[in-house]
Amino acid sequence: MKRLAACLLALVLLLSGCTEGSYVSVKPHQGGNTSGNAQAVAVGNYEEMLAALKEMVAGAVEQQVLSVADMDENAVTATLDQAIRTTCRTDPMAAYAVEEITYERGQSGNLPAVAVSIRYNRTRREILQMPTAADMDQAASRIQVALNGCNSSVVMLVERYEPTDFVQLIEDYAASYPEWVIEIPTVAEATYPEAGDRCILELKFSYQTSRESLRTMQSRVQSVFDSARLYVQGDSSDHEKYNQLFSFLTQRFDYKAETSITASYSLLCHGVGDSRAFATCYAAMCARAGLSALVVSGTRDGESWFWNIVEDDGDYYHVDPAASLLGGDFQELRDEEMEGYVWDYSEYPVCTGPEEPEPAAETENTEPTGENEK
Repeated sequence: MKRLAACLLALVLLLSGCTEGSYVSVKPHQGGNTSGNAQAVAVGNYEEMLAALKEMVAGAVEQQVLSVADMDENAVTATLDQAIRTTCRTDPMAAYAVEEITYERGQSGNLPAVAVSIRYNRTRREILQMPTAADMDQAASRIQVALNGCNSSVVMLVERYEPTDFVQLIEDYAASYPEWVIEIPTVAEATYPEAGDRCILELKFSYQTSRESLRTMQSRVQSVFDSARLYVQGDSSDHEKYNQLFSFLTQRFDYKAETSITASYSLLCHGVGDSRAFATCYAAMCARAGLSALVVSGTRDGESWFWNIVEDDGDYYHVDPAASLLGGDFQELRDEEMEGYVWDYSEYPVCTGPEEPEPAAETENTEPTGENEK
């Protein structure tokens, strides 16, 4: 009968709908009770109360009894209110997953206690299986994996977070890997909490093309890249390889200059693309063949334009695949030959081609003249 009475007293503490059972025993808070079992957690001060709340959140625990026998009864409410505010404001998982934290005061057995109840706006699985990135390099790797999979979002706990231009990060990755990023998504960014070195990062990606269609396009574009890699002969010079890749593109289509949201797919599978599509695809194909090709952003005859700078036998040259494929042959041009083009000269290598040999020094004529002849 005494055990039954103790159980009933503990149950009074719990909010309606609780099915966790009675909390009749008390243990000191040692950082291990996250399962919402029948043991109460003893807390004696603000720090222990804060740690208990964070532990509940980390384990997705919905109800927990906190024994406050060692605390000043008049300070319990204010201390718990402060701990709840701090938890929801500073703890990444609480900021991300907690809808509300409420509590009721009472007793557990003969000891004063508080029954805490947490309502979550995320699933238990989302909380317990949260991926972790140690720093922004690991975070970038996870973002790239999500882009490769055409996923609609990526979320992770970043231990050492730094503010990042994720739009630029995604655009740079898409430029380097056009065979994976078929469509550059729009990005919505959120961090939980909004400020702090340790936070949960959530990026949501919006595509105009369905995921199924994007995966199909990926497969087709990657097949073209595989063919391009086989097209380049391994024993050729760099100059010949650059030309071979240009020829590979030339032979695919009579190209039409248009912009597409699925740039690499439209260019390589339908012959439709703009200068950016040409430059990024050509640079990526060069990289897969062990060649160096940068994508240059500038203007041509006053209009936004993209082309490449390649390194050929230790010298740098401009190559404009779009202009060449749409109306000419493969050309490697020096800076002074880029008439009508404007770019940020400080951002890219100087393209001067091989150095001109210095003229031979004039030598003094030492042949005898008629005046000295006898």
